[in-house]
Amino acid sequence: MPGSWFMRFIILWAFILLGLMLIGGFFMFRKFLKRLPKADGKSTLDWQEYYIQQALPLWQDEQRTLLNELVEPVPQLFRDVAKEKIAGKISELALKEKATTLTLDTIIRGYIIATPKRDHKFLIKKLNEKNIDLTPYEHLLDRTQNNPSP
Repeated sequence: MPGSWFMRFIILWAFILLGLMLIGGFFMFRKFLKRLPKADGKSTLDWQEYYIQQALPLWQDEQRTLLNELVEPVPQLFRDVAKEKIAGKISELALKEKATTLTLDTIIRGYIIATPKRDHKFLIKKLNEKNIDLTPYEHLLDRTQNNPSP
């Protein structure tokens, strides 16, 4: 019977490896879907890069520092991706509004829109820490997670 514990270990290890491969494959597949071109010939990530490049002159050190502070709650592993997505949405808003400078309002709106609804409780906490009034942005926020209805 000394081999039965080893066989159980091998089976457990096989399930762990299979689980890890499935998780990795899921994230790779999501990235693949974002790279697929849409009807206009550009993918979601292509548009994101385009907006960032077009709005690059609008970004000052002050706005970059604020963006870095806003993405601090995101785990380090995903922080660069989150920062790029948020910067893309902020840049898109600025370009559509033909802004000559990035305002705090544009940054906050882009930050809220680019953040998934499930993470709005962390977003609200971070904006409250920075003493930013959320009243003008209530229509963009999902507060159902903070105030569950009976």
